[in-house]
Amino acid sequence: MNRVFGKKKPEVPPVNVSDVGDKIDTRVTDLDKKIEKLDEDVRKYREQMKKTRGPASNAIKQRAIQTLKRKKMFEAQRDKLQAQSFNIEQAAFAIDTSRDTISTVAAMKSAVVQLGVETKKINMSELEDAQDDMADLMEDMNEIQELMGRSYGIGDEIDEDELEAELEGLEEEWAEEEAVGEKAEQAPSYLAAPAQQHGLPAAPSGILDSGRTTRATDEFGLPVASYST
Repeated sequence: MNRVFGKKKPEVPPVNVSDVGDKIDTRVTDLDKKIEKLDEDVRKYREQMKKTRGPASNAIKQRAIQTLKRKKMFEAQRDKLQAQSFNIEQAAFAIDTSRDTISTVAAMKSAVVQLGVETKKINMSELEDAQDDMADLMEDMNEIQELMGRSYGIGDEIDEDELEAELEGLEEEWAEEEAVGEKAEQAPSYLAAPAQQHGLPAAPSGILDSGRTTRATDEFGLPVASYST
């Protein structure tokens, strides 16, 4: 069979874009390190050229030129790899976006099916009847509230000027009551004046006159009888 139809070639595994991008980034990092090392060598050669003269200086100069050539070559390679890395990143982003789009479309299809199943459970005629009944009930409630809020013989026949005049009269009465209350709280004048101005006797000082004799009293405050012998 293999002679007639040939041998089937082994399947090549698909290339992972992320792995390729990581490899390129690693190579770019290695080139950056090499370029940095060559920069240090060029600076070293420059310092040596300042200190030497003659053929030795020319030899150091040739080394510096060769080092610069290698640096330029590595920089060119790094720039190409960076461009490739950028393209791979764009491709990876496009792949991720495509996968997200596929997942979104699948989710939308599933949602449409589920929504159709749930919508069939709703009876539109019953829903419309319920809405109509609710509207009728709300109208009835509004009419009930209007009826309950009616006033009978109050407010329409009363003149606002009469109400203002009555309010002014009440304010005058309140002012008079406040004035009377303030006078009642003040102490009487006869209490504030000294007792001598009203002809009242002075309060006892608690000291007995020297011309009087005191009599003994018992425990109840009564005078004790004295017996002469």
